Amino acid sequence: MTPPRLISKQDPNWLSPGSPDDPRLLHSAPDDRILVYPSGQGYRQEIPLRDDLTLAIVNYTLHHDVIVEGADHVDTLKFESRLTGLEAGHTFFIPRFRWQRVCIMPARKRTFEVEVIFKQPALVNYFQAYIERLPPQAQTIAQRVLQFVYRRGQKEANMSPSEMLGRILDRKFAIETYRSAEQTLPNPLYAEANDLGYAARSVTTPAMQQVTHQILSCPYQNSIRRTYLKRKALNLASLYLEAMPQSHRDDTDLDRIYQAASILRKQMTNPPTVEALARQVYTNRLKLYQGFQAVYGTTPFGYLRNHRMREAYRLLITSDLSVGNISAAVGYTNRNRFAMAFRQRIGLNPKALQMQLQKCAS
Repeated sequence: MTPPRLISKQDPNWLSPGSPDDPRLLHSAPDDRILVYPSGQGYRQEIPLRDDLTLAIVNYTLHHDVIVEGADHVDTLKFESRLTGLEAGHTFFIPRFRWQRVCIMPARKRTFEVEVIFKQPALVNYFQAYIERLPPQAQTIAQRVLQFVYRRGQKEANMSPSEMLGRILDRKFAIETYRSAEQTLPNPLYAEANDLGYAARSVTTPAMQQVTHQILSCPYQNSIRRTYLKRKALNLASLYLEAMPQSHRDDTDLDRIYQAASILRKQMTNPPTVEALARQVYTNRLKLYQGFQAVYGTTPFGYLRNHRMREAYRLLITSDLSVGNISAAVGYTNRNRFAMAFRQRIGLNPKALQMQLQKCAS
């Protein structure tokens, strides 16, 4: 088996400059930034719309597994509409701050997506709008993460989430020294923070699909093209935010679901049955399943499996434990079953990931 290719974000040869005349592009202009993936496997087209707003069309299929390690150069916030793969038909809210990250890009899986990317100053405004639309339980988690990060550099922080985020992004303290979220956040808070990923995942509505199609099939050129695409990009972000409240449920029901998820996280090596879990949070099996589907888009044990994989991933990149010990630590008695589940969820064999990260560290 060919080992995954390890890439540093600082490697200038990872993505090579392309041409706006590339026939694979759906439309283009001379000031578009075209980046080509290795061996002509696809492209990333970045369309500047204003200083704090960029539209990107991404379309590639890698021939080999790739691990990209490093920090982004600027803080960004993305609304990412995915058009292929298991997440096709979903749009994601994705903050990308200048922390170290490990990005796994599996081979032979086409990635085709439209990204609306905000930088400062619009970034904080959209982040605040997103936070305000979260259910109260998720708002609390987001605020705790921001408070933890901010208080690493300040003794007191009695301010709103948007104010804390603004201070963090202004780099009033040495946040650049943080290696990654996995290494920075304490374990319980990191586990809770992962739940924000579920809140950031939204079904792409018909209106959002229409705007995405209009972006991909833009018929205009020159300044009219930029004006048109700017309007559509802002429209897509607004439609995402408008759709968020549609998934909210009664606060009491939400409390029970978040409590059940917390129980599964804490007891992942010996979880209760669904019936026992439902009794512990004073509901029934049907309502528990319905609640998990509404909040997390999966079943209780689908949630547990995803949590185990995220925790295994954290241990792989932050500890010296063997794959066998990590498998046991997240509740798997069979290492092969663990490796298969990890590959399905993360996109790479756990041993291959561990070996490449150890190679990078050395």
